[in-house]
Amino acid sequence: MSEFQKHLYMVLYPNEALIASELSPAEFGMHYAVGSPRHFMGKTVFAEIDIHFRHDYFHIDQILMESKSEIPGQPKKTKFISSYRVLEHMDLKAIQELFLVTVDGQVLGIKPKAEYDLKHLDDERIRLYQEICPIHLLVGANLNPPDFGKYVVSEFTSKGAPKLFFTKMDIDVKHILEENIIVSPVTNVNPGHLKDCLQELKDKPDKKTKTISLASSFFNMSYAKIRQGFWIVEEDNFLYFPFPSPEELEEKNYEFYRSVYKVYQ
Repeated sequence: MSEFQKHLYMVLYPNEALIASELSPAEFGMHYAVGSPRHFMGKTVFAEIDIHFRHDYFHIDQILMESKSEIPGQPKKTKFISSYRVLEHMDLKAIQELFLVTVDGQVLGIKPKAEYDLKHLDDERIRLYQEICPIHLLVGANLNPPDFGKYVVSEFTSKGAPKLFFTKMDIDVKHILEENIIVSPVTNVNPGHLKDCLQELKDKPDKKTKTISLASSFFNMSYAKIRQGFWIVEEDNFLYFPFPSPEELEEKNYEFYRSVYKVYQ
């Protein structure tokens, strides 16, 4: 029997994977973000999965038996179980906590909520969503987060998936529409194209979504540009991971706060 506790981690970014590990969440986040030569730079997002979770699609028991370090006193860092269609086959009830990792390895854990209080809705109608896993589109929408998620995972859309992990970006839609912007507030998106897409959503309130970019902006996107949090959605269920305010982060996880907001400023 291993001297270290075994964990199951579902990586959602930069790749999709289910991994067995003897590292704690903080150690795994640090290793995956800055300690692995296979992921040299950039943020990481992963979730801890109930160690008792099983699905016929995954060979979990076999890999857990094999995930043991050959060096005494040193934990097994990673043992891949699957790197394909992982989120699709995941039971949302097995997701225990989401972890956000900065480029310098600071880790923030967020417990999921099975509800989204509509009082959190702002007065904006047009919103910008970054789909993260398993698809990576940047999408404008006339839908609130839960409705957007349900629409994308429904059978009626051609740009969806059975389950989706996404976030809502913090941008000033009114400013973009009213001003002649030269520099795009979204990395890798032409400012004129962004404005045209948002204008179309404004002019057509019945239009549900508008794809803005086929490429993800999440790689260069600071966590400081997250508005409200993250969602994992399937057709009849969703989990909401609320992103803390800067004040709450500064009080409860100063190193993560400093990594995000000091660098961002």
